[in-house]
Amino acid sequence: MTALILLSGIVLLGASVQWLTGMGFALVAVPALILLLGPAQGVALANCAAGAISVVGLAGGWRRVRPAAMVPLCAAAACTVPAGTWVTRQLPQPLLLLLMGALVTVAVALVMRGARLPALHGRAGALTAGAVGGFMNSAAGVGGPPVSLYALNAGWTVREFVPNAQFYGVVVNAFSVTANGIPALNAGEWAAAGGAMAVGGVIGRAVGDRMPDRHARRLVLLLALTGGVTAVAKGVWTL
Repeated sequence: MTALILLSGIVLLGASVQWLTGMGFALVAVPALILLLGPAQGVALANCAAGAISVVGLAGGWRRVRPAAMVPLCAAAACTVPAGTWVTRQLPQPLLLLLMGALVTVAVALVMRGARLPALHGRAGALTAGAVGGFMNSAAGVGGPPVSLYALNAGWTVREFVPNAQFYGVVVNAFSVTANGIPALNAGEWAAAGGAMAVGGVIGRAVGDRMPDRHARRLVLLLALTGGVTAVAKGVWTL
């Protein structure tokens, strides 16, 4: 029962965050999910949940998707997803925890600094962000930060970023689910996760109407940073 309550709470928080910002389920939820379910199952569940939330979110904003940027992003991600899956299958669990926690922590730090990187400009930047994001999404469930950095360097507004992030989330998580498989949850765990996603969506929309974008963004990054550092500490402890 305790595990079900923890699972529901993690998924609810991640879903609320994704509805607030257009991206962020994995950043917030993955560190906790891998501690609760293990790296492979935690990442697989994050891929499924983030992809499903992105499908629903994209329904109302697909007309604002920018094909010129998203096609190279998604094509590059498709090429690197298998590499991320292969890496996770070669490493023992403590090293996986270290890898995933480190990826989350570094990615959050770069986004918090608002890093301006020449490598993320133009078509080459889209390919770079997509390739790194695809690898990170299948390896650690967190493919969003490279896309966030690309959007930051391209000067996108939040209104422009959200539908494109949702589109990327649909595509890259579909690739990742194909590579990583469906998580082996029982019926009760699936029900808990599904119910938490629905409730999280309601909460995220309600809070999103009242919370300024900068506050929502700061909350997501602080939660993600805490989770990433915790995963690193757990990996070090179990080595």
